[in-house]
Amino acid sequence: MNSRGHSEGITMSGGGLYSLATVGAKHVIDAATPMVVDAINSLPDESIACGFTLSDMGTADAGTSLSMVTKAIETVNQRAPGTEVRIFYSDQPGNDFNALITNVHGLGPFDSYLDHHQNVYPFASGTTFYKQIVPSNSLDIGFSATAMHWMSSKVCNISNHVQAIGAQGAQLDAFRKQAHRDWRQILLHRAAELKPGGKLVLINFARDEQDRYLGNTGGVNMFDTFNRIWLDFVEQKRITREEYENMTLPQYYNTVEEFSAPLLDSAEAVYQAGLRLDHIDTRIVKCPFAESFEQHGNAAKFAEEYIPTIRSWNESIFFNGLSDERTIEERRQIIEDYYSSYRELVRDQPAGHGMDYVHAYSVISKQG
Repeated sequence: MNSRGHSEGITMSGGGLYSLATVGAKHVIDAATPMVVDAINSLPDESIACGFTLSDMGTADAGTSLSMVTKAIETVNQRAPGTEVRIFYSDQPGNDFNALITNVHGLGPFDSYLDHHQNVYPFASGTTFYKQIVPSNSLDIGFSATAMHWMSSKVCNISNHVQAIGAQGAQLDAFRKQAHRDWRQILLHRAAELKPGGKLVLINFARDEQDRYLGNTGGVNMFDTFNRIWLDFVEQKRITREEYENMTLPQYYNTVEEFSAPLLDSAEAVYQAGLRLDHIDTRIVKCPFAESFEQHGNAAKFAEEYIPTIRSWNESIFFNGLSDERTIEERRQIIEDYYSSYRELVRDQPAGHGMDYVHAYSVISKQG
């Protein structure tokens, strides 16, 4: 059986397909763009005057954030015309940086800010947000959306589910403790990077006050559906129980209280490093494919549009959960059969399906 580490096997859809398949993720960033503008306008004049640096952490192929970055550049130019703007795009080393460069330079399906603005310098970094990405005291605005729920390590397999929302007992405790350590590690690196007065705008998957989370806002629970189909494959002996448990997603969704804790307690290292919580709230962005289905009513069209957005972020984990003793072709066929089963389920019983986004929208500042 395989023993691959979790991080080397997690990739978003490549070839520029991620942003095309995840229009909902763009809607989330669009909703956060006014927060980025406000954060830029709150920066000290002297910080902007000597150059402006923004980081987009966990950017995937950068397509979903192009509009936000464009608005950030325009806001900086309004405050300080001619200021040099540096944009650092970062993700894990296995990210599709070819697609990122294609999108940023306007060589693919998206319009690029580089065609409209001078003195803008994009950089790509294969450094994850679990490490320091830019030099100390150099960052004005740190941004991340829909990324920091990915954990630094998968502490254990979950025996009864594919995601921590279904975990229980010691397994849930292990995920929770690791996620809390991860969040503090992320924040400490950002504290080092930020200039005094700099800001973080972080949009993270969350469990809200009503215990709603991604794909679970009152309809069919998306993660329970993932789990049920894979358990059917176990029962059908398409996969083994060990393979099913290896498919555990290395994710955890914090609550507002969990996000806030290291930023409010003066005994915490994050607080002592100068970070303060300016604002946090939870919001739901509706699944665009489910909303479209409400208008056109074509279940087959809905299924065809909806499944790729799911597949774009979990296929690599499910694929790598399958045994290395299987041929590549056999593993690919199992994955195709899995998503085909999901597609048929949505087509035949579309009511309630959808991937509504539930995020905590937060602004964090570094004390001067």
